Amino acid sequence: MPVILFLIDTSASMNQRSHLGTTYLDIAKGAVETFLKLRSRDPASRGDRYMLVSFEDASVGIKAGWKDSHATLMTELRTLQAVGLTTFGQSLRIAFDLLNLNRLVSGIDNYGQGRNPFFLEPAVIVAITDGSKLTSTSGVQDELHLPLTTPLPGSELTKEPFRWDQRLFSLVLRIPGYASLEPELLGGVPPDASPITPMCEVTGGRSYSVFSQRMLNQCLESLVQKIHSGVVINFEKTGPDPPEDVSMEVKSGPQPWHSCHKLIYVRPNPKTGVPVGHWPIPESFWPDQNSPTLPPRMAHPQVRFCCAEAEPMVVDKVPFDKYELEPSPLTQYILEKKSPLTCWQVFVSNSAKYGDLGQPFGYLKASTALNCVNLFVMPYNYPVVLPLLDDLIKVHKFKPTVKWRQSFENYLKTMPPYYITAKVEADRVCSLVGKKAGLEGGGIKLRCRGSALSMAHRKDFTQLLQSIMGDGPALPLESNPKEFSGFQLTVLNKALKPQGLRNPYDVPRVHLLDQLSRMRRNLLNACVCVLRGQDQDQLHSVPIAQMGNYQDFLKQCPAPLREVDPDQPKRLHTFGNPFKLDKKAMMVDEADEFVTGTQGKGKRPGEPTTPTGGSAPKRRRCMSPLLRPGRAYTPPNNKQALDSPQGVSLEVDEEEAQQENGQPGEQEPEEHELVTLRYPSPNQLKQRRKDEGQELNTELRALITKEIRKPGRRYERIFCLLKQIQGSLETRLIFLQNVIKEAASKLMTTLQRKVDR
Repeated sequence: MPVILFLIDTSASMNQRSHLGTTYLDIAKGAVETFLKLRSRDPASRGDRYMLVSFEDASVGIKAGWKDSHATLMTELRTLQAVGLTTFGQSLRIAFDLLNLNRLVSGIDNYGQGRNPFFLEPAVIVAITDGSKLTSTSGVQDELHLPLTTPLPGSELTKEPFRWDQRLFSLVLRIPGYASLEPELLGGVPPDASPITPMCEVTGGRSYSVFSQRMLNQCLESLVQKIHSGVVINFEKTGPDPPEDVSMEVKSGPQPWHSCHKLIYVRPNPKTGVPVGHWPIPESFWPDQNSPTLPPRMAHPQVRFCCAEAEPMVVDKVPFDKYELEPSPLTQYILEKKSPLTCWQVFVSNSAKYGDLGQPFGYLKASTALNCVNLFVMPYNYPVVLPLLDDLIKVHKFKPTVKWRQSFENYLKTMPPYYITAKVEADRVCSLVGKKAGLEGGGIKLRCRGSALSMAHRKDFTQLLQSIMGDGPALPLESNPKEFSGFQLTVLNKALKPQGLRNPYDVPRVHLLDQLSRMRRNLLNACVCVLRGQDQDQLHSVPIAQMGNYQDFLKQCPAPLREVDPDQPKRLHTFGNPFKLDKKAMMVDEADEFVTGTQGKGKRPGEPTTPTGGSAPKRRRCMSPLLRPGRAYTPPNNKQALDSPQGVSLEVDEEEAQQENGQPGEQEPEEHELVTLRYPSPNQLKQRRKDEGQELNTELRALITKEIRKPGRRYERIFCLLKQIQGSLETRLIFLQNVIKEAASKLMTTLQRKVDR
């Protein structure tokens, strides 16, 4: 989670105007807004935290801190005013202290236990100033000085006010007050010559000298690209230079690659988003267990590399950490050698008990594709311990011999003690767990079950289930009564003594009915596998935090039974959301169709319009007599349909009626069409009756299935619906068989739930 802190110069000199007509303070505000827009394009910016500090006093200089929202930052940014002095040093110290507030609480600095690159809180300070003289109440200063006093405890453990994952970048506004007639030079942005530049370089950042708005936008895009998760390390050469090749130019004297102050990228885990590592960078001192204090260390570790070529070592099942180096003269020199099969060992001075240089803890190596240089962090003095571990794995098969143990103990004596602190703590905790005292009279012994089997294990019960669901695996007829021998249930109240029976006089009067209900259920419903004395309501009592966790509940549920009618649409479970519906299966309401159905469809110029602005829409009729309130279903009579002068009234809707009466602007139907509508043939009547009967049976099946699945034993509604089945005798028998199967499925589900309980 990167932290981006904007340090805005609010001195009086920021009121000067550029040739654009805006003040430097307005340009700084616009630069912050542009930076936020550019940063928001990166998906990784969701975890960013933004802060704002001005050049005011310490009490009011922090405009947006750890607990302030983004809206607060933008509000405070717009209300900044350029009044006061250029107290850059004091404001920068306030910014560093603000960033370091959370470090001691989280413990990511890990003092005295090595430097873990994967314990970091990357922060970038973007300072926007005009680069004028540094002024304070004591006068004008030529150099940037940070106050030495700080209210933060533990700051004395680090010599500098910043940390190795905090970098300072400054945008020094040099936009002139008049437009230059000379064309602007394209290319890179040069560093500024103000006292701020050395401070930026010390932290691993840099300064930009901005002369135009285009150059400012270019700097902002560069800053957005520099927001990386990583730490800054000082790499320094030790020993002689490597033998130069004939193709490479031989140079004498100090070279740029001899000393580099660059970043190593610490990539977060793509699954968790948090960096993961195994080995630290050693401390620059051998820790003394008897010393009451720790010596202060520098913010950036001094890592020395030896140019003698060595062979990279990696052992299976032994972890290592790999970090990519930021491009620098050192990486360029290593890549130009084009030797990806060799490496340079790295050291930390005074990290060993004896010797100034210490033992190697890793190496620098070019990638196989020769596109980057990586820092491999291994166990301390890895050339000694890795062969030992390789022999333990491949030769001894994790069964060390006496000689191997002696060699490994000699290695441990040369390793800093903070490498094995976690191992010692883990062994101590494990030993305490093994020696934990047992319960003394504070538990209830679990009595073993007798040889009597429960209702769920009876043979006739198994046969009953098999008769309903068909052939299936039989339930086990034996159980192991000695599986939980010696097991005790812990009682929180130590004063409570276990008792087999409960005194009836201890039951409150208001709970007598509930107690009788539980006793009756335990006596009569012996097949229900629930705890004795447990309320039925308590089975459904779930903490609020677990109410939404229905995935685990679905995994424990038995496989659902098959549908009675596979042609019906699949029912969706509404666990956790009773309003969850299938939008594809939703019916269209007549009122909605009337409003949005066919308004203005098919209109021609010159046709008359209705008062609503469109032709009368078509309306659908519900053909199901079950859904008509107050109407009973009566089958159609062929004789009545043929004798009726109006024709068949069951299928003639409002649109057909409009065709009979005639409408303005519509052509009346021909005579044979009216005859067809008014006097259908017997075959048409038979087909219509058949379709209507199928539609009615489908609705009846849905209603009967719904009634069967309801809890309780109310069957009057089911028999009333069964009397309305339409069709032949064979059709009714098939319908009745499907209903019986649905009822058997419900019974099977109920019995299975009782067995599971």
